[in-house]
Amino acid sequence: MLRNTLIIFLLCIITIGKVKSQEIKTIKGDHFELKVASPQKAILILFPCYPCNIEHTQTEAKFLKDIEKQGISTLLLDYNQKLYLTEAEKKKYTETLNTIFNENNIKKENIFIGGFSSGGNVALLVSSYLIKTGNPIQPKGLIVVDSPIDLEELYKGAKNDVRKNKDAEAAAEGKFLVDLLEKEIGTPQNDIEKYKNYSPYLVSSNSTNHIKYLKNIKVRLYCEPDLDWQLKNKNRKYEDLNAYKLESAYHSLLNIGSHQVEFIKTENRGIRANGQKHPHSWNIVEPESLIHWMLQTS
Repeated sequence: MLRNTLIIFLLCIITIGKVKSQEIKTIKGDHFELKVASPQKAILILFPCYPCNIEHTQTEAKFLKDIEKQGISTLLLDYNQKLYLTEAEKKKYTETLNTIFNENNIKKENIFIGGFSSGGNVALLVSSYLIKTGNPIQPKGLIVVDSPIDLEELYKGAKNDVRKNKDAEAAAEGKFLVDLLEKEIGTPQNDIEKYKNYSPYLVSSNSTNHIKYLKNIKVRLYCEPDLDWQLKNKNRKYEDLNAYKLESAYHSLLNIGSHQVEFIKTENRGIRANGQKHPHSWNIVEPESLIHWMLQTS
């Protein structure tokens, strides 16, 4: 009887220990939500798409489900409505990251930064800036999910969507983008140097001003170039897609010596949380592969 009681007692201690080791602390701030895994093996920082917020990221990025149980802390930010960053904004964002890390005693190890759509532009530019400036926060990896990293091509594509008027949503977004870029940067014809400065990458000039700092970290460039869907719904060909620019950036990174960059073309994963088929979505990121990539030691 005493032996059985002792066994039950020990099992209870082991069970409690396991539960405690998997406890997840959630901290919410003005522009962030932090979930701290214990023990922490890595941390994933995510930026949202242009009109999106933290709740949208949580809903659409299905790979986040229970990711903390794998030892991956998450830091979701709501810094949105940015296709590019000024130097002042880069400084502000990196200072904010350091404040969040320091105030919450987050280990500055195995840091991965990512973003969807325009959020991928922000993630790329922030990662480059952190590396360039030797910041205490140094990304181990970058995740760019179907992002419009070439602002010159984004401008041209937006003009084409307005002209073709195949899809009302695409035409309206195109007009918005043309107006925004002309107001903030100008036109590629007249202001190409500004486009080189602000754009994460330019296909036309193979501008590596920003991506060159990513040469020695792990990089994943995700896209789902569903050409049948794009032609039917948007009247777009491959060269019109974010995928084309991401593939060009991938080859540029290879050419400057990167051995850790991956260009990932997915198939049939572009399903949004409401069930709508759309290749431009967070869901193209496959969870098991992502977690393995983040946690592998080599």
